[in-house]
Amino acid sequence: MKPTEEYILKQSPEFQEILFYVISVVEQELPSTELLFKWGIPYFYWNKKPFCYLAPNKKKGFVDIGFAKGFQLKHNQEYLIGENRNTVKSLRYYNLDSIPDTILRAVINEAKSL
Repeated sequence: MKPTEEYILKQSPEFQEILFYVISVVEQELPSTELLFKWGIPYFYWNKKPFCYLAPNKKKGFVDIGFAKGFQLKHNQEYLIGENRNTVKSLRYYNLDSIPDTILRAVINEAKSL
């Protein structure tokens, strides 16, 4: 089993749902991405460069989808969280029902254009 798969399967069922859903959306929007296990979390690489990571936060109860060039994104700023980070902005989801599919796909597509 790959380290990424092991990591995801160790998460709570709620986090697993979110992680598997986000992975499927990223892979639909960017079929040539590669999901690696970097810095202790699942990290998508696109064109051999960091694209976005998936980081469950057990204490606060959300999954952080951090975009490597998040501060360059212009659209959907009301959904993106910077929180004292220099380059990364992220989307945060507390459950599967809280994921606005159109926003997630829009952010992914804008990020791939950077």
